[in-house]
Amino acid sequence: MSGPNKFFDDMSKLMTSAMGVAQGARTEAETAMKSWMDRWLADRDFVTREEFEAVRAMAQKAREENEALKARLAALEAAAPLPNTGRGGKSKE
Repeated sequence: MSGPNKFFDDMSKLMTSAMGVAQGARTEAETAMKSWMDRWLADRDFVTREEFEAVRAMAQKAREENEALKARLAALEAAAPLPNTGRGGKSKE
């Protein structure tokens, strides 16, 4: 019975080798596709998620600072006396 066992052993080795080759081809195809996609995205000037989040955080901080400055300016304007325009009109004093 060494004949059928040898046949199955050879078939098993052949299938194992074929699976290894298929796995290698799959890995190579994935690498090539990822490289192609990275190149395609870079050519279109898309930004990464990290870059987008960084700019978003900077914009949010600028909006918050702008609102704080608006409030400060409004408080200063409310506290400041009205200037005399000097256009010949009478002052309210």
